[in-house]
Amino acid sequence: MKRTVLPIVLALFISCAEKLMEQPENLIPKEKMVDILRDLAILNAARTTNVAILQKNDLEPMPYLYAKYDIDSTQFSNSDRYYASLPDEYEAIYAKVEARLEIEKEEIEENKRVKDSLRVKEQEFKREATGTTDSLP
Repeated sequence: MKRTVLPIVLALFISCAEKLMEQPENLIPKEKMVDILRDLAILNAARTTNVAILQKNDLEPMPYLYAKYDIDSTQFSNSDRYYASLPDEYEAIYAKVEARLEIEKEEIEENKRVKDSLRVKEQEFKREATGTTDSLP
C-alpha cells in the first residue's frame, strides 16, 4: 500500500510544481498589475453604478487603462493569464487589490464622517447666530 501511495503523492507534487504557461516577454510587473486591477475594479463599479457618467465623459474603461498604464490589450491579457496560471501569485495580487480598495473605502468613509460633522456644526452655528430653532422635534 505504501509503495503505491508514495509514487502517486510524488507525482502530484511534481505536477503541481510544473509551469502551465511560460512567462510572456512583456509581462506586466506584479505591482503595476495590482494598480491596473484596482483601477479596473473602480471603473467596473462606476459602470454598473452610473453608466451615464462614463458616457458623459466619453470614457471607455479598457482603452483608458491601456493608455494610462502604457500597455495594450494583448500584454494585459497575456499577463493576466500568466498570473492566473500561478494560483498563489494571482491570489496574492488580488489580495493586495482588495486591501487597497478597503483602505481607500475607509478613507472615503472617514472623510464623509468629517464633512457630515462639519455640516452639522455649521448648521448649529447658524441656528445659534440667528436665534432660530428647528421646527422639528
